[in-house]
Amino acid sequence: MASLSNKIRQYVNAEIDFTKDVLLQDDGQGAYIKEWNLSIAKPTLEQLDALDAQATTYENNQKIIATRKSLYGSWDKQLEEIYDNGIESWKARIAQIKADNPKENN
Repeated sequence: MASLSNKIRQYVNAEIDFTKDVLLQDDGQGAYIKEWNLSIAKPTLEQLDALDAQATTYENNQKIIATRKSLYGSWDKQLEEIYDNGIESWKARIAQIKADNPKENN
């Protein structure tokens, strides 16, 4: 099951500032929306639960993106690679990283 924050991201279809836009709280029985400061209507639990699959895909893709970034290396190392080996070699390596770590589709 996806986190409440990621279900909310799917509901709003945008990044959320969870320090001012939406405040979550967990008193030991699971997280809930303590404060909703967005201009769109606060979702019901049923609306958020309906977005569980999309939120899970989002979470999985965030992990894949982090893996890809770590494999790409820093910008300076990538630029050095391009300088030393050429752009086509770099593009092939990046394409292989993406092929080895595919994102999920919604």
